Amino acid sequence: MAGTILVVDDEIDMQKLLKRSLESALDCRVETASSGEMALQMLAKSRFDLVLADIKMPGMDGLELLELIKRATPDVTVVMMTAFGSIDTAVEAMKNGAYDFITKPFDHDALVLRLEKALERSTLLRENLRLQKECWDIHVFQDLVGKSTRMKKVYETIQTVAKTDLTVLITGETGTGKDLTARAVHAMSNRSRGPFVAVNCPTVPENILESELFGYKKGAFTHATQNRTGLFQEAHNGTIFLDEIGDISPTIQTKLLRVLQEKEIKPLGDTRFIQVDVRIVASSNQNLTEKISKNEFREDFFYRLNVLSIELPALRNHTEDIPLIANHLLEIHVWNILSNNCPIRKPKSRLCSTLMRVISAIFLPQVTEMLPRPHDLADWNVRYCSKLCAVMA
Repeated sequence: MAGTILVVDDEIDMQKLLKRSLESALDCRVETASSGEMALQMLAKSRFDLVLADIKMPGMDGLELLELIKRATPDVTVVMMTAFGSIDTAVEAMKNGAYDFITKPFDHDALVLRLEKALERSTLLRENLRLQKECWDIHVFQDLVGKSTRMKKVYETIQTVAKTDLTVLITGETGTGKDLTARAVHAMSNRSRGPFVAVNCPTVPENILESELFGYKKGAFTHATQNRTGLFQEAHNGTIFLDEIGDISPTIQTKLLRVLQEKEIKPLGDTRFIQVDVRIVASSNQNLTEKISKNEFREDFFYRLNVLSIELPALRNHTEDIPLIANHLLEIHVWNILSNNCPIRKPKSRLCSTLMRVISAIFLPQVTEMLPRPHDLADWNVRYCSKLCAVMA
């Protein structure tokens, strides 16, 4: 059966005609409603693949019905029909979300053809929703993996945060996926077509970090033989990710505070400020509030950073995700090890049980010596899991 159609028309004869002809021609089930109000009640109780509605009806007309349908169930395909058609009416119906507009009296074959296309659209939409659900069931969100309640909350927060252009602070222990989270925020934002520039703050010495971030002019210091563009300028119209920002010095904090406040930078050796359009996403594995109390982190800078926050759970707090993460990482390592010219099969699901036995042993003293073991349970995270899967692969 092709699907289910709801015909909405105040003329009983038209209802009967359409029901008889469409059920035969399209091999579908047709139900009828004699008013917009009745149609809404039926839509609230049952799912329809297609609504075929007359525009001119007493009480609620077809255009009002269309608006209410799209507000409640935007994925429903709606085709409008009328004996009083005009270009303006058709345009208004299409603007309000109608898939097609048919003028009475209509040729039977032409009507069937257009409704076939409308039903095909409904099928494609339904398939798309099914695939989206499958993706959700696979529990891969961008490059993050997990199905636990904690991770689903993280995904929801990322989706909410990505819609804005505000500064984001991502917190969590080392190896919990802060870099992947930052990339997900960028990928789902309006800046996704712009650059994503990641800066690992602890790995860059303070005297170099400033010039890396803001750039410098020729002659600004010894060996500055030419102008250099800073990372903020490279991230213009995109996102800059300041990883482990809790490790930067108060001097750099002060200069970054100005960037957050004024949206401008000053390259070393330059006398003018340069405007930059950059979204800042920062991360930290430290307790910044505690660092503030020790005068190791500027309070005003913290509040400028922590406009929107995403807290990532440690893996030990959502261990139900370990099988999914382990399988995902194992598959990645298998692809990395084998040549691109070799036939590659995805790791079988049974491998997950093998991994789980090894992973479970990590929490026991008599763990196999061939496996790298974290010094402390707190070090058990996704990054360590990745190393374990590399050994397994």
